[in-house]
Amino acid sequence: MDEAAIRATGLTKQFGPRTAFSDLSFEVGAGEVFGFLGPNGAGKTTTVRVLGTLIRPTSGTAEVAGVPLGEGSDSRLRGLVAIMPENPGLYLRLTVYDNLEYFAGLYGVPKANVRGRILSSLDTVGMASRAQDSAGSLSKGLRQRASLARTLLSEPKILFLDEPTSGLDPVATREVRELIEGLRSHGVTVFLTTHRLDEAERLCDRIAVMNTTLRVVGRPDDLRRQLFDSTIEVRTRVPLVDPQSVLGGVPGVRTWSLDGDGSYQVTAGDIAAVTPELTRALVAANADVLRIGEVQRTLEDVYLQLVNEDVEVRR
Repeated sequence: MDEAAIRATGLTKQFGPRTAFSDLSFEVGAGEVFGFLGPNGAGKTTTVRVLGTLIRPTSGTAEVAGVPLGEGSDSRLRGLVAIMPENPGLYLRLTVYDNLEYFAGLYGVPKANVRGRILSSLDTVGMASRAQDSAGSLSKGLRQRASLARTLLSEPKILFLDEPTSGLDPVATREVRELIEGLRSHGVTVFLTTHRLDEAERLCDRIAVMNTTLRVVGRPDDLRRQLFDSTIEVRTRVPLVDPQSVLGGVPGVRTWSLDGDGSYQVTAGDIAAVTPELTRALVAANADVLRIGEVQRTLEDVYLQLVNEDVEVRR
């Protein structure tokens, strides 16, 4: 990786006898959206808190925005990163503008720049017209937007988002996703923890799957290819009379099986080369074909395979 926004090596955090996570080693590229996935209790939020300097690791090292974690560097690092927790954490009796003005002071934004930063942040998240509304009058989706505006006040290089769409309706969820995509287009590195696998698949350049230890890091398409054989689904109106001679006789076919739903699952090394030959064999056998096409594995398939089983990822 030419330029890393985050480098972690052997990072471990323990709370007494309990290990939150152990031996995490990974890199996040500058300007990418990096998905951090895992079940409840896997250590995702604790990892964010460590990388965001809120708590110290038990062992291991990390560099965030080029600054090593450790005593003496926290104040410098906190000006380069921002964390948006799952709970928006706004003062509900204050207006949106007053909330941001208060947090701008905590972030050390120079007084001369405060108003401009607030208006710019609100404009980025589409909240400029709601600046004088009380935070308590906002819907949950709008509170999430206001919380995101708060994290942008310090103009961070790295943004940690912890379940940013949790509990949001589909429209608000789409709006938050669009905001994340906009941040990426402006070169902000986004470290995203989420349980929404469809969200991770749409947004993330790469993902990490962890369950107290790191299982894998990679691009979703690469992980699908590494974990699963390429599979073609063949569905016919009536079962084939001799499926072995029809399916097994096609060059390049590795295996075939009949699913409970009546479709044949055919694995092959080269889908593009096998599919035309397979089609010709089915036509020659007078098969009444309803569907023939590649099985599309989802990120959910990848996630469940890695979290629930002791799986080795093929390289």
